[in-house]
Amino acid sequence: MATTREIAFERLEVLDESLSSTIEDLLAARNRVKRLMDQRESDAPWAEMVTELEGPLVVELVTRSLTSLSDAGSKFRRAQAEALRSEGLPMTRIAALFGVSRQRISSLLARTN
Repeated sequence: MATTREIAFERLEVLDESLSSTIEDLLAARNRVKRLMDQRESDAPWAEMVTELEGPLVVELVTRSLTSLSDAGSKFRRAQAEALRSEGLPMTRIAALFGVSRQRISSLLARTN
């Protein structure tokens, strides 16, 4: 069975992958936004502007990025808190490191993965 330290590093790797894909998605979204802004002066209908570009819409790219980061970030936060706690750090110290209350850390550690 993996230790809390090993699990935290696994979650960190997942977070890194999520950050990488998010950067790609957000760059694609930004490029789409720029193209749409360039087209706004043409008075073309939104349906025309949006459908002429292939791939996901800006809102889809942003939503996918936020969802991915939120999920990976939450799992890493919990794993990191568990690793710190298993190394003997008190909840008040972990809370200070995370910038949240001790009660929030207590709640975070009480949840199951």
